[in-house]
This record gives sequence, structure tokens and C-alpha cells, in this order.
Amino acid sequence: MSQRIVGGFLAGLFDDVVTVDPHLHRVSRLEEAVPAGNAVCLTAAPLFGDYLAAERDALLIGPDEESAQWVGAMAAASGLEHVIASKQRNGDRDVVIQLPEAALAGRKVVLADDMASTGHTLAAIARQLIAAGVSEVDALITHALFVGDALEVLRSAGVSRIGSSDSIPHPSNVVQLAPLLADAVRRLP
Repeated sequence: MSQRIVGGFLAGLFDDVVTVDPHLHRVSRLEEAVPAGNAVCLTAAPLFGDYLAAERDALLIGPDEESAQWVGAMAAASGLEHVIASKQRNGDRDVVIQLPEAALAGRKVVLADDMASTGHTLAAIARQLIAAGVSEVDALITHALFVGDALEVLRSAGVSRIGSSDSIPHPSNVVQLAPLLADAVRRLP
């Protein structure tokens, strides 16, 4: 509901809207939420894929079905294998994760998602992965909101390295969006 309200507000203020990995899980296209003249939806996934180029044997995992689009694009850019877990949300800090069918023992895993607020979804899957015998769990997030003690939650769950885009300035930033955004703005009619 709020997507359409905020989207309508933005469309009334701007002719064009360019965004990266918007949280559009209840609509199929950005234009449905933001009816601007040009509503451009970009993804940071190929940038994260390039960042992962040196990771030869890591397994990319998305925490839920909604992450499939980003994880798939990262896998395509990096050449890494990927799988998707399933999630049942019982509240902001209460999620139940079902790990995907995959050989996990001894593998390095990189969790990938569009945003992390409290960190509880990524922490829940990280704990399960460590219990399943993975050798290391890292995380890549487009929009690292990291509310409150989110970083502590992720670290205490066993996440080793955390990387994010600079959509929100943070010490975890490993991917810069300016070139991607500049290219999209240059192409606007």
C-alpha cells in the first residue's frame, strides 16, 4: 500500500525516477509503484558479481524467493552456483528459514539480498548454514540499513564479511553505484 502512495508522491514531484534494486515484492514493475514519466529500475547485482569474481568455489544463497532475481543476476555475473532458501516471517525479528537442497558441508557461502534492516533474516540463515557445516558465511546487501544492533546480530550469527553498495554510506560499502546511476541518467530522454 505504501509503495503506491510514496510512488505517486515521487511521480508528482519528479519527471523521472531512477532507483537501484527497489523493494518491489508486490508489484512486477517499478512503473506500477512509481507512475513517473520514466521510472528506471537498475540492479547492483552485476557489480556485486564483479566483486565476487575472485571467489571461485563460493555458493551464493538468497534467503527467500524474493531474492531470487538479485542472486540469479549475481550468479550470472560471477559464474558462481546459486540456490534460494525459503522464509516464513512471523514478525520483524522472527523468521523461520528452510535451507535449500544443496551440498553445504565445507563450502563457503555468500548470502545476497536487496536490503538488511535488523539483520535477523540473514542471521537466521547464517546460523543454520553454520550448523549444516559450511566453512564460512559472508553477506552482500544492496541497501544496508543496519538499524540498531544489526551488525552485532550478523556477527554473532557467524557472518564473517559484510559488503554493501554505497546507496547508504557505511564502512561495509564495497560497490559504488555512481557509474551505474550516471549511465542511466545519461540515457534518459
